[in-house]
Amino acid sequence: SHYLGTGFAEAFDIQYLDKEGKQQYVHQTSWGVSTRIMGALIMVHGDNRGLVVPPRVAPVQAMIIPIAQHKEGVLDKAYELRDRLKDIIRVDIDDSDKTPGWKFNEAEMKGYPIRIEIGPRDIENNQVVAVRRDTLEKETILMSDLETRIPELLDEIQQNLYDKALAHREKKTTVVKNMEEMKRVLEENPGFMKAMWCGDASCEEKVKEEFSVTSRCIPFEQERLDDSCFVCGKEAKEMVYWARAY
Repeated sequence: SHYLGTGFAEAFDIQYLDKEGKQQYVHQTSWGVSTRIMGALIMVHGDNRGLVVPPRVAPVQAMIIPIAQHKEGVLDKAYELRDRLKDIIRVDIDDSDKTPGWKFNEAEMKGYPIRIEIGPRDIENNQVVAVRRDTLEKETILMSDLETRIPELLDEIQQNLYDKALAHREKKTTVVKNMEEMKRVLEENPGFMKAMWCGDASCEEKVKEEFSVTSRCIPFEQERLDDSCFVCGKEAKEMVYWARAY
């Protein structure tokens, strides 16, 4: 985030009443919650095949892909599936004249959480094939179970993506208690580093000069990792997350 002071508040006359009942200009910060969030989503969940979009934020949660759609009844059944699911989830259908293989590849690149395949053999067996984007696992689902199983599957995908991202973050977060440990971590397992800090700006400046590392977050829920500042050795005031900005 970036501290903006009162500049914009003064320009747009944004004020509040303080505890003495006096008008004061608000202090603002910018969190950059726009394209940065999309970039973070892509970096955290994406893979070499393309996007992997978590179901809760996916504009399309399931893409129906008819196979051999030129055959009688296939497209009609695909539209029927869409109509059955549209009040439960965000669903669409790819009824273009492209090949199934092309559609599968595009669905993976765009990161739809579930791909639902329906073809003549599936219709004959009263089933569909659901393919998860997060694991690429296939699951056969009876037509009668669609309204219950598809939402369940979306919940499973959401939880799996969260668990996987959390595990990766924890793996890339290391406790450091002095500058030597920070140097070693940056060489062996770069990521977030948790360390105690005395609150002196000169200590942060020293870390920045030596390692190009800055404080990234002072969490509300504090951990007492040590009693001493990892830079100067003086009494520590708070635990801080440190990292390099790329």
